[in-house]
Amino acid sequence: MTVRQKFLVLLAVIPALTVLWAQFWTAAWWLFIIWVPLSVIGLWDMFQKKQTLRRLYPVIGHFRYLLESFRTEIQQYFIETDLSGKPVNREHRALVYQRAKGQRDTRPFGTIVDVQAEGYEWINHSVSPAKIKYYHPRVTIGGKDCQQPYQASLLNISAMSYGSLGHNAIEALNLGAKRGGFCHNTGEGGISPYHMKHGGDLTMQFGSGYFGCRDKEGHFDETLFTQKATRDQIKMIEIKLSQGAKPGHGGVLPGSKVTPEIAAIRHVEPYKTVESPASHSAFSTPVELLQFVAKIRALSGGKPVGFKLCLGKKYEFLALCKAMLETNILPDFITIDGSEGGTGAAPIELTNSVGTPLRDALVYVNNALIGTGLRPHLKIIVAGKIISAFHMIKALALGADTVNSARGMMFALGCIQARVCDTGNCPTGITTQDPARNKGLVVENKAERVARYHRKMLENMIDLLAAAGLSSFDELRPHHIIQRVQGSLVRNYEELYPTLKAGILLDDDQRPAMWQADWQQANPHRWHNPQHNN
Repeated sequence: MTVRQKFLVLLAVIPALTVLWAQFWTAAWWLFIIWVPLSVIGLWDMFQKKQTLRRLYPVIGHFRYLLESFRTEIQQYFIETDLSGKPVNREHRALVYQRAKGQRDTRPFGTIVDVQAEGYEWINHSVSPAKIKYYHPRVTIGGKDCQQPYQASLLNISAMSYGSLGHNAIEALNLGAKRGGFCHNTGEGGISPYHMKHGGDLTMQFGSGYFGCRDKEGHFDETLFTQKATRDQIKMIEIKLSQGAKPGHGGVLPGSKVTPEIAAIRHVEPYKTVESPASHSAFSTPVELLQFVAKIRALSGGKPVGFKLCLGKKYEFLALCKAMLETNILPDFITIDGSEGGTGAAPIELTNSVGTPLRDALVYVNNALIGTGLRPHLKIIVAGKIISAFHMIKALALGADTVNSARGMMFALGCIQARVCDTGNCPTGITTQDPARNKGLVVENKAERVARYHRKMLENMIDLLAAAGLSSFDELRPHHIIQRVQGSLVRNYEELYPTLKAGILLDDDQRPAMWQADWQQANPHRWHNPQHNN
């Protein structure tokens, strides 16, 4: 090859080498940007001692935690069926959304429920349905010692505190209650300005922490209580003994959540962790509880007073019945919370394995009050996964006078069941104090949804009654609800849950054998009887 040819080749190769050289350093630069951070992460993973997966599988081990972080979303959006979602399935969530928004809530092409499955339930219709115009049924809550009875709706908002819920969520619930003519339970966190802003009826609840009506030592303060309970907006008072989410267990409010505003509402110190004891300090026996009920009723100006509990040891409830008979002091209502839990967060052992489920508890409490002759003198309120009108019908058939719903009302607000209520990262701005998330919840819009959901629930309850040939809720009885027990074996609620005869527990000769042991153990002057194995 001549010099001239070599020169020409060189002229042709140099640009190509220049391009390749530039591309090499560009690629090397990008490799440097990617490789160095991955190397640092890998080295960190190899030498850290907290997570074995990261030590054994540097870098790629992080993908496991990444996938796990949005497992709930994948499960909800792509895997669960309309009926398999827990704790509330997609069909019922969609039902609330549609009714709250005023959208079509019908289902085409027949039921997707397995009507032959064990546990399937229904109400039988009549060939001569009743004709009932829509109305807003009311139940009078207030016994012989109540001076200001309350006309309650059949469906009300269950207890959810400010602090657990953001201020916009509290405002929307209360404004919805105002527009719909039903009651809003404050929860045990005290009465906030957001509960009072729109003037909706309130049930003032307090628990063992006496938030909002406590002294510096955490004991019940009569003066503070009277100042709050005598407000016109407060219609009823509820003493919380226990709740379904964590029965028999006190609560803990971390100091980081005790902002100056929440501290002022609850009468605690800002930024200091607050522990609610498992039991009350204002009373220690069944008789003392009833005496406390009488005191609360007097301090509130004669308003309806009751207590809320998740049923535990049955003889303890019978001890309460004996105390009522002995003192002639009766609560105006008793709220039964099912162990199905609610919006409150709790350890899994308490949520899954402590307390009596709502249906069993309602049947027992109703029978205990009937058997002791007390049932006509007080009302029963129930709470526990009340989402649809049929859920309400079932509870009323078993003896409830009214029902409360927490999760149903949260879905009406826009809850998507993300199940991060206790983290402060609620994606819908409902269960968080984060201002950026709170402002996304528009009070006016959500209040209208809450009121509309309430109205649609009552309308569909009336439709169910009419279909069954009943003209009022007072006619609803256990035998109207049917359950498939197994195969072709079906029973109505009266057969599954027989109702006691009035006053039968007071007759030593007639008292059913299955009630005998608990009745003998029940003592109105102590919760635990040392003569028996607790």
